[in-house]
Amino acid sequence: MSRSLDSSRIPVVAFSHTRWAEGPRRPQHLLARLARQRPVFFVEEPVGDDDAAWLEHHEACTGVTVLTPHLPVQSPGFHDDHLATLQSLIGRQLRQQGVDETIAWLGTPMALPLLGSLAPRAVVFDSADDGWPHDELPRQWHQRESLLLRWSDLVLTRGPSHHEETLSRHRHALCLAGGADAQLFAPQGAASRIDTMLRAEQVQGRIPGPRLGCFGVIDERIDFGLIHALAAARADWQIVMVGPVRRVDPLELPRRSNIHWLGAQPEALLPQLVADWDVCLVPHAMNDAARLMGCGAVLDYMAADKPVVCTPQRDLVSLFGDVLRFGHDAPSFIAACDWALRESPDKRAERVAEMHAVVAVHSWERAVQSLHEALAQLLAAPRRADAPWCSTPERGRANCRELREAAV
Repeated sequence: MSRSLDSSRIPVVAFSHTRWAEGPRRPQHLLARLARQRPVFFVEEPVGDDDAAWLEHHEACTGVTVLTPHLPVQSPGFHDDHLATLQSLIGRQLRQQGVDETIAWLGTPMALPLLGSLAPRAVVFDSADDGWPHDELPRQWHQRESLLLRWSDLVLTRGPSHHEETLSRHRHALCLAGGADAQLFAPQGAASRIDTMLRAEQVQGRIPGPRLGCFGVIDERIDFGLIHALAAARADWQIVMVGPVRRVDPLELPRRSNIHWLGAQPEALLPQLVADWDVCLVPHAMNDAARLMGCGAVLDYMAADKPVVCTPQRDLVSLFGDVLRFGHDAPSFIAACDWALRESPDKRAERVAEMHAVVAVHSWERAVQSLHEALAQLLAAPRRADAPWCSTPERGRANCRELREAAV
């Protein structure tokens, strides 16, 4: 790469507190599609290694190179102890690839000090990448988040509520409420992949119907009381929960013979699992942790033509209130599920048509097109000079120190 390249080819260097292999998550969906136009380097948090520092790299998909630093330190995350070594490892890798101009993408404020040595052409703060639990945030998180909201060129948000809150702190925010992979989840597409259909049958084939299912991370944002009430009220309904259990004690999950915790499943298997569900559930707790969650799974359910029953999160009601069913407490949630199971053919045809229209508007492709346009505007504008990283690369190390000291 060289400075003479068209700005549409300037690479993205993304820093994330999650692993690429932990997908499907919002960053993977966006960055994999963004990489069809411009190269993406996805920098994961370091992992501990007893040997000398080194950088593992591999191509995750076309255009996306995953960089995993291995460091002889045990501090978690993008810790200050890592910064100098990370600068050297990442800088060397980019130079070897001929990269001398970048767009920085931060899914974690903890990587902010690394921008001093990177000296990016533009900075994107993906504030929608919310994998950290709020009660476990590193102490520097909020300070560095505030600095990013002040210095970044573009802030990505994950829904109307989050967008409104962000606009009060940053004037250039782009709302990307999630997207659906319609081809992957469409019934005809799911049914055409025989190998994964057989694997899905092995995972849940022994579970009788009707099946009411949900996929995603199982954490404090799930209303476990609602899951228990649903299973207790209808012993013949089978509640299928797919996803890794995080930040909650697995021993405290509700246990009944008709609740099935299937754990994390491969991304490629999700459409086939959903295809054999009768109703899709969004049992989010009505708490602060769940209030600003994205809409990705809901859109995938709609792409699969499934009736969807949710708790009344504000964004779901405002975006999709006409095509989803809502229950504000256990009795009304159960009633909504019962209605969905008894849906007439005419009502189903009407609902599916409405869902197809929603999915067409909220596809990942359209989200990334909006992102391409926003990046093009940023790169066409004069380079701002008020952020600490906007200087010559020779000042990178000094800038890194300034950024770190400003965010202690």
